[in-house]
Amino acid sequence: MQRPRTPCKLSLSLHHQLNLYSLAAGAAGLGIVGLSQPADAKIVYTPAHKQIVPNHTIPLDLNHDGRTDFNIHDSFTCTSFCEYIEGKLSALPARHPNEIVGHQGRSYVYASALAAGVRIGPKSPFSPGNKVMAFGGYDAGTQGTGYCGGPWQNVQHRYLGLEFSIQGEVHFGWARLTDACSSKNGENTALLTGYAYETIPNKPIITGKTKGPDVVTIEPTSLGHLAKGASAIFRWRTAGGNR
Repeated sequence: MQRPRTPCKLSLSLHHQLNLYSLAAGAAGLGIVGLSQPADAKIVYTPAHKQIVPNHTIPLDLNHDGRTDFNIHDSFTCTSFCEYIEGKLSALPARHPNEIVGHQGRSYVYASALAAGVRIGPKSPFSPGNKVMAFGGYDAGTQGTGYCGGPWQNVQHRYLGLEFSIQGEVHFGWARLTDACSSKNGENTALLTGYAYETIPNKPIITGKTKGPDVVTIEPTSLGHLAKGASAIFRWRTAGGNR
């Protein structure tokens, strides 16, 4: 006759480590089955340092599931022996139904350059389609100097408001960028410095929030720790990995 099994209670420390492992693994796209995200860890933040130069595109995978959610594209064209130059920095949803916070301008539909501390959620002015962040150019025949325009021209540490889908459910996020536009030829260059998303569907997120008990930081170095188990993740975080 089989003896009844006595339930084993996990210590609070071990339970906390398993929760951290679950969240980090899910954010890294490892697809661990049967582990749910902890209720007290709601925002996944990824630091970044990626330059966006003319005629290049940076893919943005907010939740690290291997699928691009948005693209940041910098176009730059030079015609008639560079007597006319035109460039644009744009944010583009990579798939339906992803959307970006924006507004209608005179010439383009713009992506709003949000300050830190803005609440992004169901009531934010999202709309589908591509959004221009900044533009610039040069026309030797009329101006002779470069020009720059758009809400993102020469800004530092501003935020894109993002809405995207995870398994059919709506989540909110942000991406932080800095832009520089040349007054010589209107060329835009940008720097992606971080992005984040809210793990709970339909829950708003605050732009720039990267610290606090409800924030988990995912960095490239954390992927190696995942292979070593939950205790390694815990040691990495307490040693300063979550900045």
